[in-house]
Amino acid sequence: MGFMKNFFSQTRKPEGLLGKFMLSTMNSGHAKLADWGMGHLSEISPKEIIELGCGAGRNAGELLKRYPDARLTAIDYSPLSVEKATEYNRAMTDSGRCRVQQGDVSNLQLEENRYDLATAFETIYFWPGLERCFAQVAKILKQGGYFLICNESDGKDAAGKKFENIIDGMICYTPQQIEDELKRAGFSEITTDHHPNKPWITILARK
Repeated sequence: MGFMKNFFSQTRKPEGLLGKFMLSTMNSGHAKLADWGMGHLSEISPKEIIELGCGAGRNAGELLKRYPDARLTAIDYSPLSVEKATEYNRAMTDSGRCRVQQGDVSNLQLEENRYDLATAFETIYFWPGLERCFAQVAKILKQGGYFLICNESDGKDAAGKKFENIIDGMICYTPQQIEDELKRAGFSEITTDHHPNKPWITILARK
């Protein structure tokens, strides 16, 4: 259990050799979930996007493909993730369409009222206090901007509960818990979708 605990704990803040290996699995491992989540953005045409908890960078790249006229800022708490996401999106960072930087979602040092869309894929499990972090997201979104959350766990599934016991600090929230915290942070027009065959959830909220 010691090795497995150490390995899966890398999902929270990848670092060292285990972190590099974990990051190498993230892009492919989360692709289907992320693409399903992005499918809920059909009515949105953002020009400025913030990707929160960018991991190894695949989702940032897909958002840039989906929105060829947009610019994107990707942040992650892990310096190793910042490095890998930058490498993955090198062409976009070199062109100026993408910037990747280290950041703390509980204290976002970013321009207020700038972004049209914020995304968070498989990451809010580790955020230190949802209301506080969601308020930080609301602060940097424009009025009318959207926040997309996509989780593999609906807070009730057996796999999610198992990983809660393995990974220190991980919390698998139910859709209702997430919606309640979004409302407290100032979001409205909250829509939740649950995958018909999996415990996946997507929540789209508007500021």
